Amino acid sequence: MTTLSRRQVGASLAVLSAALAAPAAVRAAPAVSARPLYKDPKAPVAARVDDLMGRMTLEEKVAQMMGVWQKKGAIQTPDGEFSAEKASAAYPNGLGQVSRPSDRRGVTVSGGAAGAAAADPPYRSPRETATYINAAQAWALEHTRLGIPLLMHDEALHGYVSAEATSFPQAIALASTWDPALAERVFAVAAREMRLRGTTVALAPVVDVARDPRWGRIEETYGEDPHLVAEMGLAAIRGFQGRTLPLARDKVYATLKHMTGHGQPESGTNTGPAPIAERTLREMFFPPFERAVKEANVRAVMPSYNEVDGVPSHVNRWLLTGVLRGEWGFQGAVTSDYFAIRETVTRHRMFETLDEAAAAALHAGVDVELPDGEAYERLPALVRAGRAPQAEIDAAVRPSSH
Repeated sequence: MTTLSRRQVGASLAVLSAALAAPAAVRAAPAVSARPLYKDPKAPVAARVDDLMGRMTLEEKVAQMMGVWQKKGAIQTPDGEFSAEKASAAYPNGLGQVSRPSDRRGVTVSGGAAGAAAADPPYRSPRETATYINAAQAWALEHTRLGIPLLMHDEALHGYVSAEATSFPQAIALASTWDPALAERVFAVAAREMRLRGTTVALAPVVDVARDPRWGRIEETYGEDPHLVAEMGLAAIRGFQGRTLPLARDKVYATLKHMTGHGQPESGTNTGPAPIAERTLREMFFPPFERAVKEANVRAVMPSYNEVDGVPSHVNRWLLTGVLRGEWGFQGAVTSDYFAIRETVTRHRMFETLDEAAAAALHAGVDVELPDGEAYERLPALVRAGRAPQAEIDAAVRPSSH
């Protein structure tokens, strides 16, 4: 299968998959030269990003800030084959990423939770996944104006979640080994299995510190001790990404989640409010995230569903921009948890409309909406109406401008 080369150091996952892709034949509009600077792998990264940003329309920038999952039927045939014609009609400005390309969502309708689709079988075979991803990448490279390749993300909490992939012991069991070297080997296997099929981003590891035994997701964590959680999290990231960037051909980007307070919800209720003081955040919950940013060069961070001191993480600018980027120097992409921007309306009741939620999440520092762009697809209209700044769109696709 075709493997796309990416040198994404120091720039957003949302845009750099385009700026740093290998050259390809592109059906370009007249404004795009046959060999634009952003497609020159020998040019400096910053110059390539500048060149690409200068060519992109507002709609093309926003397109890179969205995924597609529940709406996969818009880019597929009824039996689940990728359709370039349908994709061009549904996403004329391109698309940032395909959410969970290994599953069959869009073939049959299911409940909408973040788990597997209800199709039977729920996952594509390894060959089917590779074929689907190659077809999608060919569309992105050859049938969109700028030829920006897609990112592909899948779940990998304790191994790649897909058909015929290896399932390892849950995170809490791996933590019980006190063996980071073993964890690194485990996630190296998961990374290899993902990359062989074409996936480039893992939605893992979870580095939430578990502090309430009533909470029902402790098995996803590495336990209650911030040092152990950090050490195992670092090992997982190194297994996924390797120890240097750009990625090797058998590696994928890790996504650090969920920032933060997820492991101490009120009454132990999943996604419940987390009334946690800043001192406790900094002593207990921040250290695994901070170390991953500073020591493992993690390229994606996912905010948590819950509120911290009354503010949902997805609209918490202090957390995502002040601490994550300002204090720790994070330069990757902040990607939303599934449906979390919508939930600031439906669960947290902070806003009345998705328009308001989209503008607030963008201002807080959320760069990419997953699994679909139901809120962020509204951003071009919000910019034109003066309700969202163009500068914040640019910051989302060029994180150094946050």
